[in-house]
Amino acid sequence: MARYKDAVCRLCRREGMKLFLKGPKCFTDKCPVEKRNFAPGQHGKDRKAKVVGYGLQLREKQKTKRIYFTLETQFRNYFEKAARKPGVTGELLLQQLERRLDNVVYRLGFAISRRQARQIVRHGHIDVNGRRVNIPSYQVNTGDEIQVRDKAKKFTVVEVAREYASHQPVANWLEVDRDNLKGRVLNLPKREDINLPVNEQLIVELYSK
Repeated sequence: MARYKDAVCRLCRREGMKLFLKGPKCFTDKCPVEKRNFAPGQHGKDRKAKVVGYGLQLREKQKTKRIYFTLETQFRNYFEKAARKPGVTGELLLQQLERRLDNVVYRLGFAISRRQARQIVRHGHIDVNGRRVNIPSYQVNTGDEIQVRDKAKKFTVVEVAREYASHQPVANWLEVDRDNLKGRVLNLPKREDINLPVNEQLIVELYSK
């Protein structure tokens, strides 16, 4: 399976904003966006042309993909599923992305970034309703209980994430017990619950051409 192996901070610089891909580092002076807020590469400083039309739609799609760490085929499948359902396509697209197990693990504060949450899920350290689930794209539903497995609760990365999350609010659609490292899905996320710098309508316009 293809995956991005380069420095994730380059992705933030390419989009010209913080995507919060490195957890606590994004809030410090070490964040590359604070030091070099221009596109990476030899000619990064020269990219000053205003992005409009198709370019603007493309950048919005790329930004959203990078926030949730999905591949192009997987992202398009999410869009096609959203387009077939009744409702606002853009909001349904974001809802599917938010319901990914790796994103929920991150939102509950069991990892400091979605990338780290993906690794924790992949390694089989998460239970959903008492059963081990190691598929990052697994879609959670209302009432599902997500818990860190007992052996993983003492992992340094999990303890660091718990400490970091103790100062952060939990999403409105989730309930978390940080002492026991478990949480529950109260309801499916609505657009107002997804606090991300994303204009989903531009993505819909891009794929609808």
